Amino acid sequence: MTTYPPISPKIPKMLHGADYNPEQWLEYPGVFEEDIRLMKLANCNVMSVGIFSWAMLEPEEGTFDFNWLDHVLDTFADNGLFAFLATPSGARPAWMSQKYPEVLRVEKNRVRNLHGVRHNHCYTSPVYREKIEMINTKLAERYGSHPAVIGWHISNEYGGDCHCPYCQDAFREWLQKKYSSLKELNQAWWTTFWSHTISDWSQVESPAPHGENFVHGMNLDWKRFVTDQTVDFLNHEVNALKKFSRDLPVTTNFMEAYEGLNYWKFKEAIDVVSWDAYPTWHHERDDSKLAAWFSLLHDVKRSIKGGKPFMLMESTPSATNWQDVSKLKKPGMHALSSIQAVAHGSDTVQYFQWRKSRGSSEKLHGAVVDHYGKENTRVFREVSELGSTLQKMDEVVGTSVQPEVAILFDWENRWAINDSQGPRNSGMHYEEQIRRHYKPFWDEGIPVDIIDMECDLSRYKMLVAPMLYMVRAGIGEKIEAFVQAGGILVTTYWSGIVNEHDLCFLGGFPGPLRKTLGIWSEEMDGLHDHEKNHINMKGDNSLQLEGIYEAHELCELIHLEGAEALAFYEDDFYKGRPALTENQFGDGTAYYAASRNQEPFYSDFLLSIVRKHGIKRTIETVLPYGVTAQKREDGQNEFIFLMNFTNESQTLQIEEETYMDLLDENPVPESIVLPSYGYKILKRAVR
Repeated sequence: MTTYPPISPKIPKMLHGADYNPEQWLEYPGVFEEDIRLMKLANCNVMSVGIFSWAMLEPEEGTFDFNWLDHVLDTFADNGLFAFLATPSGARPAWMSQKYPEVLRVEKNRVRNLHGVRHNHCYTSPVYREKIEMINTKLAERYGSHPAVIGWHISNEYGGDCHCPYCQDAFREWLQKKYSSLKELNQAWWTTFWSHTISDWSQVESPAPHGENFVHGMNLDWKRFVTDQTVDFLNHEVNALKKFSRDLPVTTNFMEAYEGLNYWKFKEAIDVVSWDAYPTWHHERDDSKLAAWFSLLHDVKRSIKGGKPFMLMESTPSATNWQDVSKLKKPGMHALSSIQAVAHGSDTVQYFQWRKSRGSSEKLHGAVVDHYGKENTRVFREVSELGSTLQKMDEVVGTSVQPEVAILFDWENRWAINDSQGPRNSGMHYEEQIRRHYKPFWDEGIPVDIIDMECDLSRYKMLVAPMLYMVRAGIGEKIEAFVQAGGILVTTYWSGIVNEHDLCFLGGFPGPLRKTLGIWSEEMDGLHDHEKNHINMKGDNSLQLEGIYEAHELCELIHLEGAEALAFYEDDFYKGRPALTENQFGDGTAYYAASRNQEPFYSDFLLSIVRKHGIKRTIETVLPYGVTAQKREDGQNEFIFLMNFTNESQTLQIEEETYMDLLDENPVPESIVLPSYGYKILKRAVR
């Protein structure tokens, strides 16, 4: 059993706090002192400070002012508060953009941006790198051993790309390292198509709307380059800090399922993963689908560092100001959604923002302290109550989640699917299929890791890999070995189509998965939205499934090559062809769903596999609809989180188990009532 040390030894507790911008209030006497009082009243212990503060730290080139930040951090230390100190690279001062326009981004249309917004800068620019190294070095020299500082918050929500001449040169250098020759590059990009063969490295350009953008291998490599260049810039930031503060952990906050960067490539550059979660609660009458998606996103962040606890760096205590509708959280939802993050492995609950800005774009974004400025608000009371709850959860800090199931949600596969043309350009819906395969596990309270292709599979009993369109070199062999050794594989149509260059496998799909799955895929039928097919379960099949399920959007025509058919198509010219298969391979089993099906197919199919192969649930009880369970453990104790994402109270029966309520330390009765948007945290000794 794996446990982890706290994020900082200075404070071995659940961290509770927010992004804080005291520099916005320097001209308002008394506001900072009032904030300190309110932070303690809200049971907060940590703030992220210095984000977007460059213009206050260096108001003129080479002129630095740290007095205000000295006062903030010294006051924190005097009051038992701690800080993640941010590097200010998320937005540069106006003087820098004016004097050094090269730091501003060039868009894919090759037009340079004006000064403004944030992350409007080039990660390759020598001037920008020089300037960020200077300011980061000064921050590290001054605050690297400050008693209030417990870690570095690197920039803020990295994202976007730049197409300037510096980045074009860097892209060409990146390609020359990846490919040994132009011949190899041309082969990988299949440039003989449309006579696009490259005869000199200088001819390489990044994708452009008025130039090349249909070479899928090039598009993939550009996305990979953008990720690598961002990671390189992150390392550049961190190196300046580590010279003077080697022991302080570093993080950078990720964004939900942001497609622009492959977050898995950041795992070696940071010490702890953090991210910003902004669900649109109450957008629909049923919050369970959204709750499952954000559980999945929490699982992604935990899985990036191999199960190590992560940080919920930003969430809103009330509403956002940038979503389509600025919906308030109903009573109970703030605590529930925060505990949801903890249940999935977060050791922090933090918000954007502590105090609402008076002006500009986020002046109406939710905050702990409203423009009213006092503590007698509903939001402040809920934050304070949650802070009190988190203070009772020291035992949970550093504990781990130990799933038997992994879902493969690979960013490069996602890029390739979304860039490909056919078989259904109206939408391949890869992300939606990931959700569909995750939700049955969420409904049953079965923990899941969300992994990419390069992750170790040996720790899992079951691997679910929907639409594994791209199979990078060596991955087919790894999956084959996993199944042969006793693993359970579930995959679907549109798998094993291309390699890492987006070049189709020759010799029959699903390429390197063909032997493991025991099938050959001959054709794919893309269905119009008004079309449907059906699959009929074979009588007395091994999963004991019965009846007919509706198929839509995609139907693959496959041949059996050792696999057994569990269901057959009911309609069209491929009526009677296999639609669902099972292949006994070595000591394991591989399942293949050849069609995209409507619910309840995924629930019935995946949970029948769970029952057949003995996958463990978090707690052996019937979970009402909208209620889920998640477990963290340390080898001695298990902490079971029961969470109700419905607007009605729900009752669970706990039989033949001895649990204590972690928060009130009382024995848990056999019948547990979860109020609307309510939760319980149970504790028991590991048996």
